[in-house]
Amino acid sequence: MSHGQHHEFYPGKTVSHKQEDNLITFRCDNQTALQLYVLSDEIIRFRYSPDGVFRKDFSYAIDDKFEGKLNSLKVVEDVGFIEIQTEKVDCKIYNEGLRVVVSDKAGNILMEDNDKGFHWEENKQHGGYIVQMSKKIHNQENFFGLGDKSSRLNLRGKRFQNWSTDAFGYGPQTDPLYKNIPFYYSLHNHGHCGVFFDNTFRTFFDFGHENSHVCSFWANGGEMDYYFFYGETMLNVGENYTKLTGVPELPPLWALGFHQCKWSYYPESEVKRITKRFRDEQIPCDCIYLDIDYMEDYKCFTWDKEKFPRPAKMLKELAEDGFKTIVMIDPGIKIDPEYSVYNEGVENDYFVKRQDGDLLKGEVWPGQCHFPDYTKPEVREWWADLYKDLLRKDGVAGFWNDMNEPAVFDRDEKTIYLDARHDYDGNPCSHRKAHNIYGMQMARASFEGIKAHVYPKRPFLITRAIYSGAQRYALGWTGDNQATWEHLRIANTQCQRLSVSGMSFIGTDIGGFDGIPSGELFTRWIQLGIFHPFFRVHSMGDNLTGSGAIDKKAVEENRKDGTKASDQEPWSFGEAYTPIIKAFIELRYQLLPYIYTSFWQYTTYGTPMLRSLAFLESENSNTYYREDEFTLGDNVLVCPVLFPGATIRKVFLPKGEWINYWTGEKATGSQEIIVQCPLDKIPMFVRQGTILPFAPVMQYVGEKPIEQLTLHVYHSDAEHTSYLYEDAGEGYEYTKGKKNLKTFAVSNEQDCFQIQQTKDGEFQQTYQTYQLVLHGFPEVESIRIDGVKLTKKLTGNTFEAHEGFKGITIKTKHVEKIEEKEMLII
Repeated sequence: MSHGQHHEFYPGKTVSHKQEDNLITFRCDNQTALQLYVLSDEIIRFRYSPDGVFRKDFSYAIDDKFEGKLNSLKVVEDVGFIEIQTEKVDCKIYNEGLRVVVSDKAGNILMEDNDKGFHWEENKQHGGYIVQMSKKIHNQENFFGLGDKSSRLNLRGKRFQNWSTDAFGYGPQTDPLYKNIPFYYSLHNHGHCGVFFDNTFRTFFDFGHENSHVCSFWANGGEMDYYFFYGETMLNVGENYTKLTGVPELPPLWALGFHQCKWSYYPESEVKRITKRFRDEQIPCDCIYLDIDYMEDYKCFTWDKEKFPRPAKMLKELAEDGFKTIVMIDPGIKIDPEYSVYNEGVENDYFVKRQDGDLLKGEVWPGQCHFPDYTKPEVREWWADLYKDLLRKDGVAGFWNDMNEPAVFDRDEKTIYLDARHDYDGNPCSHRKAHNIYGMQMARASFEGIKAHVYPKRPFLITRAIYSGAQRYALGWTGDNQATWEHLRIANTQCQRLSVSGMSFIGTDIGGFDGIPSGELFTRWIQLGIFHPFFRVHSMGDNLTGSGAIDKKAVEENRKDGTKASDQEPWSFGEAYTPIIKAFIELRYQLLPYIYTSFWQYTTYGTPMLRSLAFLESENSNTYYREDEFTLGDNVLVCPVLFPGATIRKVFLPKGEWINYWTGEKATGSQEIIVQCPLDKIPMFVRQGTILPFAPVMQYVGEKPIEQLTLHVYHSDAEHTSYLYEDAGEGYEYTKGKKNLKTFAVSNEQDCFQIQQTKDGEFQQTYQTYQLVLHGFPEVESIRIDGVKLTKKLTGNTFEAHEGFKGITIKTKHVEKIEEKEMLII
C-alpha cells in the first residue's frame, strides 16, 4: 500500500509468551506485543500494540451476550513458532515478526501474513499510529463482504475505504458510502474464512489492487485489532461474524409488509388520500411514512400544526384502517432558544463540542444545528426519552433515523469537524475515531427509547449510517439511489452484500429516490423488492429538481390519469403496470410465513437471509462472479430482470434440484439455463422437497385471523427438511414459549413421497387446517394422512389436511426418470 515516504516499523523477535486461560500474550524484543484471544473453536482475535501497552479494551461492535464455544485449546511450543490449537483450526505465531499462519485441521492454509504482516507508522499529524496488516493472496482466492459497497460482489482486485458519507446519487464506483462494516470473506481452494477489523477510524481494504499477491487493511489511527473466523461453509463464516457482533430481535410481523414513503406526504388530507387509495385499490400496505416536512421548522420531536393539526387523531384513524405511521428523526438539533430539546441539550452539556470547548455547529435542514454526543451514556438516556410522547401520546409506530453519518451541508467534507470531541463511553476521543460509529450510537439510543416506550409491543427503527453490530438496534436501507436500471442492478448486489455482512434486514428505495422511473423499471424493482427483507418504496417526490435521471417517455405515457410525474405509488404508472405490481405485492404477503421463518433463522443462528451464489456453492468457481441470482432463505431462488425490454435471460442454478415456481418444471442445478421472463414474471425457483408455507392475501398484517395456511409441496426424490416458525407477530410472549417451530421432513422411497411433521412450542395459531398444493408430482394414486386414506378427490393437485398431522404418504405412479435437458420457461 502507498502512504508516501514514511518509515515503517515491524515487530521484532518474540522473547516471551504467556497463557492465561484463552488469552496468550506475546512480547518482542522491541516492545511490540500481541494479545491473542481464542474466543471459540472457530474465532480468534488478534490485538497488537507497537509499544507493548494496551489501552482499555472497548468496542461498540461486539455483542456483550456473545458466548463462544471452545471445546479444546492447546498451546504447543515448536522450533521457530508457537502453535495454538483448537478443535477446528491451528494458528502458528512465528518468533520472527509475530507472523501468523492459520490452517484447518488437515493442514490447509486458510490465512497467512505476508513478509510484512503487522506493521505501522507514526502518525505525525495526530499522534498514535497508522496501523497496517498484510496477508498473502492465494492464487484462486476471492473476497466478499464489506457491507455497503456499490461495486461488483467479488472484491478481488479492488480497494475500498470505510467512512460514513452522505453519498446522494452514488454510482457503481462511489466509495465510501453510508455504512461501515469492516468485515470480509476469503474463499479459495483450501476453504473459507473471514476477517473483521474492529477499528472505527477511517479504514482501508486492498484486495490485490496495488499488489495482486497481497491483501491488506489499515487505519489512520487506533489499534490493529482483528478477528479471524473459520467456517466449514461460507454461511458458517457469516454466522460466526454475526453472532459475535450480535443478532437483532424478531421484528413485528407488520415490519415485513409493504411500506410506502415519499419526501413528503403532507398535509393530513394528502396522507388520508394516499392511504384511502391503497384500500380502494385493494393493494396491501402496512406502513405510511412522514418525512421531515411533518415537523415544525424541521425541529425533531415536533409537529407542524398547520399540516398536521391533530396528529394523535390522524394516527389513530390510520391505525384503525391498518396503517402504521413511521416518522423521520435526524440528529441535527436546531439552535433555537424557543425549542425545548435545544435548551435541554445546552443546559445539560449533551452536545458535541469543538477541540477547545465551543459547541460544534453545522448546517442541516433546520439551519444551524448542534449534534448530540450519542457516545455519552446520559445523552443516550436523554435521547431515548424524547421518543416518549410521539409513541405514547401520538401513536407513532416506528422511526427512521436519517442524516446520521452525520451529514452537514456547509462543509465540503459533508460532515462535522474532525477536531470535535466525544465521550466514547469514558474513552474520550476526537471525531476521527467516533465518526464511523456516530450513526450506530444514535440508532442505539433511539432503539432503547422506542423499545422502552412502545413495550409490550416490539420496536421498529431504520437507520442510514451504521457500524458493525448496528444490526442489534435497527434495520437499514441503501440510501439516496437513482431511478435508473444501473441502480436496480446496484440494489441487487448491495442488499446481497449487506445481508452476508451481518445486516440482513435491508432494502432499497424501490423505484429510485432521485429521478423518475418508467413503469417497466418500477415493476421490475418491485419484483426484486418483494424478496428483500425491508420492502419500501421511497422517492424525492415533489422535491425533485430535475437533476435525477428522468425518463421523459415514462412521464408522457404513464401519467395520463392525473398523477404527478414524481409520484411513485403502485398505481402511478398506468393500467399496463398496476395489476402486475399489485400481484407481486400480494405475493409478498403470501410469502410472509416463509420470510418470517427466514428472519427467525437469522435471529437464532446469524444466518444471512439473502445468500449469493458463492455462498450456496462455494466449491464451484462458476459462482464466484455470478451476482444476479440469490436465495431468500433456504429454499427460494430468484434472478431479477435487470435490463429494459428483456423478456429472456440466463439463470445459473446452484447445486441441487429445483422447480420453476411458475410452471412446475424441474431443473438440475450447477448449470446455467435459459429462462423466459415476460413483464409479469421474475425467474423464481423452489428447491425440490421444499414445503413452502403461504398465507392468505390480506390488506395489512393482522387484518383478520388466518383461517387456513397453504403448504406448497415440491416433489423430490431426495430427503429435504423445511421449517415454519410462528408466533403472535407482535410482543414478547415468544420469549416465554409462545411460539412454534414446525419441521417438515421429506423423503421418497419406491414412489411413496413422505412428509413427517413435528412441532415444538406452545403457540396456538388461529387455523386448524392446511391446504396442500402439490408441484412437480407424477400422477398421484393415493394419499394417506396419519395412516387414513384420503377419499376426497383431489382438485387440481390440492387437498386438505388437519394442522396437527404427523405424517402424510403420497403414492405416485412409477415413472422412469428422464434425463433433464436445458429448460425453457414458457
